Amino acid sequence: MQPQQRQTGTTGRTGIDPVCGMAVELDRPRGGKVVYQGGEFGFCSPGCKKKFEADPGKYLGGKKAGPDFPAPAGRIEWTCPMHPEIVRSGPGSCPICGMALEPRTLQPGSLDEKNPELVDMERRFRGSLVFTLPVFLLGMSDFLPGMPVQHTLGRWLPWVELALATPVVLWAGWPFFVRAWTSVVTRNLNMFTLIALGTAVAYGFSVVATVAPGIFPETMRQQGIVPVYFEPAALIVSLVLLGQVLELRARERTSGALRALLGLVPKTARRIEEDGSEEDIPLAHVRREDRLRVRPGEKVPVDGVVVEGHSSIDESMVTGEPIPVEKEPGSKVTAGTVNGTGGFVLRAERVGEETLLAQIVRMVGQAQRSRAPVQRLADKVAVFFVPAVIAIAIVAFAAWWVAGPEPRLAHAIVNAVAVLIIACPCALGLATPMSIMVATGRGAQAGVLVRHAEALERMEKVDTLVLDKTGTLTEGKPRVVTVQPLTNIPAAEVIRLAASLERGSEHPLAHAIVEAARERGLSLASVGDFSSTTGGGVAGHVEGREIKVGSLRYLESAGVPVERAKEKGDQLCAEGQTVLFVALDGALAGLIAVADPIKPSAAEALRLLREEGLRIVMVTGDGVTTARAVARRLGIDEVRAEVLPAQKNEIVARLREQDNVVAMAGDGINDAPALAAADVGIAMGTGTDVAMESADIVLVKGDLRGILRARKLSRAAMRNIRQNLFWAFAYNVLGVPIAAGALHPVFGLLLSPMIASAAMSFSSVSVIANALRLSRTTLDGQY
Repeated sequence: MQPQQRQTGTTGRTGIDPVCGMAVELDRPRGGKVVYQGGEFGFCSPGCKKKFEADPGKYLGGKKAGPDFPAPAGRIEWTCPMHPEIVRSGPGSCPICGMALEPRTLQPGSLDEKNPELVDMERRFRGSLVFTLPVFLLGMSDFLPGMPVQHTLGRWLPWVELALATPVVLWAGWPFFVRAWTSVVTRNLNMFTLIALGTAVAYGFSVVATVAPGIFPETMRQQGIVPVYFEPAALIVSLVLLGQVLELRARERTSGALRALLGLVPKTARRIEEDGSEEDIPLAHVRREDRLRVRPGEKVPVDGVVVEGHSSIDESMVTGEPIPVEKEPGSKVTAGTVNGTGGFVLRAERVGEETLLAQIVRMVGQAQRSRAPVQRLADKVAVFFVPAVIAIAIVAFAAWWVAGPEPRLAHAIVNAVAVLIIACPCALGLATPMSIMVATGRGAQAGVLVRHAEALERMEKVDTLVLDKTGTLTEGKPRVVTVQPLTNIPAAEVIRLAASLERGSEHPLAHAIVEAARERGLSLASVGDFSSTTGGGVAGHVEGREIKVGSLRYLESAGVPVERAKEKGDQLCAEGQTVLFVALDGALAGLIAVADPIKPSAAEALRLLREEGLRIVMVTGDGVTTARAVARRLGIDEVRAEVLPAQKNEIVARLREQDNVVAMAGDGINDAPALAAADVGIAMGTGTDVAMESADIVLVKGDLRGILRARKLSRAAMRNIRQNLFWAFAYNVLGVPIAAGALHPVFGLLLSPMIASAAMSFSSVSVIANALRLSRTTLDGQY
């Protein structure tokens, strides 16, 4: 049985690598992503990404980002929450479902701007009340003893109601008719088709009955007057407008988490000029390499490195961790975090849309527009929903006209209108997207970035967790702890030669050796004929001598005798150290042992994950002895050691073949294929950009407890979605028959179109209100 490929809820965005011209998937580019001049560029490999970053103008040639890229900074695009494929340059309504469009992405400058659709609907609602209330009171006057209003106005009563109802229906309700007409033209019948049809039937019949009552037979008259339905027509419009206002306000709250994140960024930064003077400048004017002063209590303006001073910084709003983090020269700081009591100077590294906070907002925004597989059920129902409701309304009209009690036509019209009005396809359509929007925003506040709605749905089903060791279970910052010469060459020389060669490698172990040489004040030599074997080691010539540094297996394959070093190497490996062997001119010269500290929270996080029933598998390129030593300390039973990068992908595939739902957590470039192959790929936010682009979920802090948060978030979101779908289905399944008059034969009850209108409006609002409960979800347990 072959593992199935993951299905995404929406077609991935594609683009062109500006360096090599290859097609890339923008949501998960293999080489990573760069935001430049407001455009989003994907790359086929890290090499192309580096070339572009060095000189973007060379590859763009004055061209801007294509249509698949987000709008440039300063320009807001609008999209539909139910149909994210609809993108417009300004506000309006969706041509498919008729819902008001909302901003596709939030920008700091737009936080205080009011939604023009909300402003318009509020204005129309307030205006409609001026006319609807008098019409409603006139309608209720039928219940006054002696009917004094009817006797006073006589045949002029319908004309008064016509005058009052016309502005409500034709002005306040005009957007509904426009959307209904669009739905007919585009053959996408929706909620507004039903609203406009029901209102038009009630209003149109009443106009004819008022203007030309003579065409109706005497059997249809009550006290000599043909009954009119201006009251329900006007009240339906006003109630639908109220529902639209409440819905738009609630939808604004679903992006509250992103608004809170954007609100963290200060509007100005204090720049230190070359002459030592300081000036407060707008944040948009900050450039890379600028030196910025951050005073006590201020927010960090951009991502950068501390070059002067010490302080503690509250990073909870970005990472979800409540404990302030100490910062000193060389420490990284993140835009939007809050400085404590100390002051410091930072050097700007990432500004504007390059900052981690901007990436989080963009990533969460994309996730909110993705579609979960559970949404497909509602999509299938929506295709047949509106035609089915119209058919039921026609059947109800015919049944009441043919077999109903007198006045038959009046009953037929009222019940048909009630059926058209009460049906609410939007409640079905909003059930999943609203929950996804709120859940992904809540996750971002806790340092869990969900990049695809599908991942949120799958995460609760995960039963097997594959963990890369380096950078996931460990700090990913190994350091040299043992240097053992095996000849008369001094230990310092072993380190110097190895570091000279390893300087050309990007592996964490190589960085540890180079850093050890620098700490010892050793000068490194140039390297010739450098070559690297993935998962093995490196080779080259240093000062005319052939040097090889790598694993025991690597040196054995190169013909280097290693027998006399095996015992010492095994001893160090048993202590949890990773041993690299150094060969000089074909002979073993020494060994270097590197230890990577285990993350403080790893053991407890793994214990909690095991308590949830997850099967934990550790994979690492380290030797068996080293891997088992680390596994013992963490309580991990399943270990895959001496794994080459390509084999990680195979391990994930084999686990999926066994009908496991597999999550893979890693942080490096070599983890990217396995992250993409897993049911859910989880990247450590402290890792490489390529790993994060390949993953479905990113843990900003790189803390394994974030996986627990992701599980809780997934459970809460899916429970909320199921509640919404159940309510939406139940509402329509029960509401439509009741509106058609199903209760009348037994209980003598009929549903007024006005009550149907109120029920329809509040059904959508109730779905959104339930989704908003996710913003209060507690993701941290007792750990």
